[in-house]
Amino acid sequence: MKILHTSDWHLGKRLMERERLSEQAAVLEEIARICDENGVELILIAGDVFDTYLPPAEAEELFYTALLRLAKDRAVVVIPGNHDDGVRLAAASRLAGEEGIYIFGGHNGVPLGGERPVRAVEAGENYIIIGNAKGERVYINALPYPNEARLKELRTEESYAEKARRWIASGDERYDGSMPHILLTHLFVAGSSVSSSERDISLGGARAVPLDVLPDFGYTALGHIHRAQKMGERVRYSGSILQYAFDEANTQKCVLLLETKGNDFLPAKEIALTGGKQLIRLEANGAGNAEELLRRYENVYIELTLHLKAPLSAAETEAIRGANEGLVSLRTEVAGEESMPVASRAALSAEELFIQYYAAMYGGERPDDALKEEFLRLLEEEA
Repeated sequence: MKILHTSDWHLGKRLMERERLSEQAAVLEEIARICDENGVELILIAGDVFDTYLPPAEAEELFYTALLRLAKDRAVVVIPGNHDDGVRLAAASRLAGEEGIYIFGGHNGVPLGGERPVRAVEAGENYIIIGNAKGERVYINALPYPNEARLKELRTEESYAEKARRWIASGDERYDGSMPHILLTHLFVAGSSVSSSERDISLGGARAVPLDVLPDFGYTALGHIHRAQKMGERVRYSGSILQYAFDEANTQKCVLLLETKGNDFLPAKEIALTGGKQLIRLEANGAGNAEELLRRYENVYIELTLHLKAPLSAAETEAIRGANEGLVSLRTEVAGEESMPVASRAALSAEELFIQYYAAMYGGERPDDALKEEFLRLLEEEA
């Protein structure tokens, strides 16, 4: 059986107020084509389907439209991540089950659904067994992003790692070793490489779990981290479907393709995702160089760091922003000289102090007379 592992769609997520639903739709269609071309029978979505607990209606519409496309002649298993409201996500599970879409997140497990080429043959609150027409079976231990509140547990003296180990063991209670085993979960594994698009992911390490909490057999399909990475041959993050922060600018987005072999799996294969705009970081010295550089790029989102000796004028700022509609972040760094020692400033006038401050901020340049006079006038008004 061929299986595709994806996660962290974050539908509805914006980039500095730039709408990205059309990009997300394009990538989800690309994933569907990958499934068609590779004969995938089972898709695993490891959480963070949406970017917020209350996603916009357009994001929800895209989610259900994409699921129906993906579930054509195959099964889809979905767990919620920390960004998802699990109960809300699973509200449509009875309808979805009829289409071969099995959504965890509620407290009553998932329905088996109707007759399909690939379908759930057994399911409980925290596991599901998927079978195909050839009689092949895969056991999935489904653990949505876990915390005490979601699992309706009282706080105990157990560490989070101990709790995670117990929660994982609970999902394996029906596993008898007669078929390939997958742990599908949304966890922060200690040592994984994060990016700035994962908001407060580590919580100071309190929610991190060591690698040895995870099974040393089968395959662990992880969500939560936006960089695709191996935590071991059997433990993989598929990463997010788009670059969601500029420190992901050089990362290749992908999905992971698995294939069963007896009661185990062949090594996972990365398949690159090419849809969606790329994020790039640029640097330039001065406004003129910035405009020339920006015009070289098309159909991307840009973060530009601009090194200056003096502040930009309004006209320069407008020209730079007009040079490329993909510019979403403009950072300025003004070269400055070392400040004067505090003791030597006591005898300086307000005018001299302002000149020294301006020179330190703008690479030795002196303020023009109009700016200096305006500063002194404001200073008098405050006196």
